[in-house]
Amino acid sequence: MLASMARPPAARSRALDAFARILVSYGERAATLEAVADAAEISKGGLLYHFGSKDELVAGLVERLRELIVEDTAAMNADPQGPTNYILRTSAEFDTDFEQVYIAVVALAQSGHAEARKALAEADAAWVEAVTDELGDEAVARAAVLISDGIYAHAAIQRGPTGHDIDELRGLIAQLVSASQRK
Repeated sequence: MLASMARPPAARSRALDAFARILVSYGERAATLEAVADAAEISKGGLLYHFGSKDELVAGLVERLRELIVEDTAAMNADPQGPTNYILRTSAEFDTDFEQVYIAVVALAQSGHAEARKALAEADAAWVEAVTDELGDEAVARAAVLISDGIYAHAAIQRGPTGHDIDELRGLIAQLVSASQRK
């Protein structure tokens, strides 16, 4: 018999989802324990059972981001078109669990949470590593990740497709790799 990983309790997951939604929509000041419990449709006691404090709630959301980064990096590495195409193509995707949690953790980092900043740096490092493994050039990989950040920022303003031609951007990245190798 195979042992399976236990799924987190539904109330715990709903609390993290609610915390992320509040952070993204209203900011950290609005993300009180009472507001999170109400948005998650659980009692404050139920919330405190899973997260004894707001700091524990922050830690739980940061851990969820780390789990999503592992999944995202695995998807990058498994993508038939390669990690670079994956990161460029998925940068303009919205309304995903990943995006909601990522933006929520960005809000926490902006509010001064060191562990949130650390998790975001880990995400960036994981993406750069995956792209570097494909391209063989860390500087160009960093440029590719920054291009993906730009695609995201542009799409966030438009809240939809950006019209960026991923093949054209991939071609520019290939030119950077070629120019770097000629040095």
